[in-house]
Amino acid sequence: MTHKSEKNWSGDPAELLRAGEGFVLSGVDPDETPGYSEGKDAAAEDLAIGVDDLDELQERLFAQSRTDASDASVLLLLQAMDSAGKGGVIRHVVGSVDPQGVMLTAFKKPTPEELEHDFLWRVQKHAPQPGYIGVFDRSQYEDVLIGKVRSLAPAEEIERRYDAINVFEKQLTDAGTRIVKVMLHISYAEQGERLMERLDRPDKHWKYNPGDIDERARWPHYMDAYQTVFERTSTDHAPWFVVPANRKWYSRLAVQQLLLGALREIDPQWPSATFDVAAEKKRLAAT
Repeated sequence: MTHKSEKNWSGDPAELLRAGEGFVLSGVDPDETPGYSEGKDAAAEDLAIGVDDLDELQERLFAQSRTDASDASVLLLLQAMDSAGKGGVIRHVVGSVDPQGVMLTAFKKPTPEELEHDFLWRVQKHAPQPGYIGVFDRSQYEDVLIGKVRSLAPAEEIERRYDAINVFEKQLTDAGTRIVKVMLHISYAEQGERLMERLDRPDKHWKYNPGDIDERARWPHYMDAYQTVFERTSTDHAPWFVVPANRKWYSRLAVQQLLLGALREIDPQWPSATFDVAAEKKRLAAT
């Protein structure tokens, strides 16, 4: 069945954007719009159409978990280099549904307490509850990206973490969580332009972090670290999707479609009434 928000797609984004066997990050052009031949204006219309579908599916997911003891949930995990548009995706895609059904966690630098535990300790606590869409703004993958690039842990510990992440994600999916792992992929040049815009505009200064330049200097090392992440952790139960993100309108639309796809796979249903509807109508009419 083709949905209205899919009419301008030539293929399934979940297939077009998946980092499967043999995937090479350097072969992805951040300017491209895989599977979508229309432009910015059509994308805005399709995004608006998708909002209605996403809103209903999220409400059905939440309602189903309240009465049918459903374990289903969704986890949208967003990773990217600085300024790639994670905030925009959260605002324009996830922000279109009822916030009561969303669990958003932004992972920052680990606190002293978090550093006293295994790297997954702080992440496990924020796994989405049944009926919710969980969103990770950065995630456990920071510990095999920054951790590797900046040598914050020994090489053997980094190696252990890949396997630990796979086990953790398998536990989540076995428990009923659909995981949508997205890397928003921008080019080095595009990042430079976006960072410069933050410096040019006083209303954007709050977004700028001088440390972004330090990380930018390590760009090739981060691309290598991401490639290893895809090779080691893009699994059948929790595949990675690499979304070209130089065009913000495309990346938002693509992530929306990936999220819609996960919800449609769950196919949440409105729960049946646990009371006699006809009898309650009579009681209400009598008041």
